[in-house]
Amino acid sequence: MDSHSKNLPADKRRAVTIESVVELAGTQNPSKITTAAIAKHMNLTQGALFRHFPNKEAIWQAVMEWVAERLLARIDKSTEGIESPLLAMKAMFMSHIEFVVEHPGVPRMIFGELQRAESTPAKCMVQTLIQRYGERLHHLIDKGKTSGELSSSLDSEAAATLFIGTIQGLVMQSMLVGDVRRMQRDAPRVFAIYMRGIRGAQ
Repeated sequence: MDSHSKNLPADKRRAVTIESVVELAGTQNPSKITTAAIAKHMNLTQGALFRHFPNKEAIWQAVMEWVAERLLARIDKSTEGIESPLLAMKAMFMSHIEFVVEHPGVPRMIFGELQRAESTPAKCMVQTLIQRYGERLHHLIDKGKTSGELSSSLDSEAAATLFIGTIQGLVMQSMLVGDVRRMQRDAPRVFAIYMRGIRGAQ
C-alpha cells in the first residue's frame, strides 16, 4: 500500500484494511498476521488502524464478511440464466476456483478459523458462509434430481460433501506444489470426473 492510504475516508480505509489482510494471507500463515504487520503493509501506524477497528478480532470478522459476500455473489452470478442444474454446478465450481486463484489467502483464513476451538465472530461468519453455500449447492442437486439430470436415488448430502471436498483437494494440491494456478488448470478435468460420478450414481 502506498502513502495515499493515509488520507482515505473511513469506509475506504476499512475496505483497504480488509484487502490488505487478504493479500498478506496469500503469502503467510494468517494466524501469524499481526495488526503491526497490517499497519506496516498499509503504511500506517497501529493507532490509525484502530481508529477504524476496535481490535484484531473485529478486523478478522470484517474480512470473513467480505469473503462471504464476494464468494456468494460470484457463484450466484456464475449460475444466472443456466437452466441445466449440472451446468450450473459446473459454473459454480469453476467460479469458486477462480475466486481462490484471485485470493489465495482466503482458504488459508477459512481453514484457520474453523480450526479454532473457541467461538469467535469470524468463525461464526465462516460457518454461516458454509451454510449458505451448502443451501445453494443442495438446491441445484435437488433440481437436478427433479429434472432427471441426476438420479432420484442420488445421495444429495454425499454429493454436496464431495463437491466441496473436491474444491478443497484442489486447493491443498496447489498449496503443496506452491502453484495456485494449478487448480485452475486441473479443475475442468477433475469436475468432469465428479460429474460422471453423480450422473451415474444409482
